[in-house]
Amino acid sequence: MALTRDFRDTVRKRAERDPAFRKALFQDAVQALLAGNTSDGRATLRAYINATIGFERLSKVLGRPEKSLMRMFGPDGNPTAENLLGVISALQTETGVHLEIRAVADAA
Repeated sequence: MALTRDFRDTVRKRAERDPAFRKALFQDAVQALLAGNTSDGRATLRAYINATIGFERLSKVLGRPEKSLMRMFGPDGNPTAENLLGVISALQTETGVHLEIRAVADAA
């Protein structure tokens, strides 16, 4: 049987070498959250955190327990808006990837 790399390790290595991938991963997570797809948004944000600064560093930046943050972005997580926006803000600062939100009217 062929050996395969762990998904988290694969994403982390790609994010380290590819700034466009890193940006797209963060963007996809936030877009999923804004579209109401919270489970995919949390999962993608978790992958982004693991691929960039990690939960240990995020915990130190936010002054929150690492395990609490990990649960927030787990399958049954339910972060408050305050916690979620705090994490997104910290990630922008720590990773240097800054997102802009633009309102676009649907053509009716």
